[in-house]
Amino acid sequence: MKIICNGRNYVEHAKELSNPVPKKPVFFLKPDTSLLQKNNPFFYPSFSEDVHYEVELVLRICKNGRHIEEKFASNYFDEIGIGIDFTARDIQSECKKKGLPWEIAKAFDQSAPIGKFIKTSQIIDLSNINFSLKINDEIRQQGNSNDMIFSFDQIIAYVSKFITLREGDYIFTGTPEGV
Repeated sequence: MKIICNGRNYVEHAKELSNPVPKKPVFFLKPDTSLLQKNNPFFYPSFSEDVHYEVELVLRICKNGRHIEEKFASNYFDEIGIGIDFTARDIQSECKKKGLPWEIAKAFDQSAPIGKFIKTSQIIDLSNINFSLKINDEIRQQGNSNDMIFSFDQIIAYVSKFITLREGDYIFTGTPEGV
């Protein structure tokens, strides 16, 4: 099982971090130790003073595939859930300034909590899914899948050009503004 995360998939989020809007999906990986199952506590890492939350729609891959055509991509996931991509923003900023990879800011243990998944067959319109993150009953982030730069199918097709998707993999699809 692997966790594939997409960055900069919402225009407003890219802008709020002063990043360019990508012309192709931007993805990175998290190890399986990043996964934090529902109802388990999250502990802030001791190596960062500035951990940000990024709420995202998460796809669960239901069959193996490589070089998947966009028109067939919807056959490769059958559940959608909510997850958080925790980011050590201070560490990420340091890495970016030095031109270094920033996995240490994104791929640390328990940095990818996920919640309950629902079958895609229960969702009327996959291109119009509202989601949000509340902290202490205050909405901090809200988004809709129709605001994504790259659709679920485009993400799957692009990622599968480079790496094989396996049943049980998770794809985090990007976060809206509000971090």
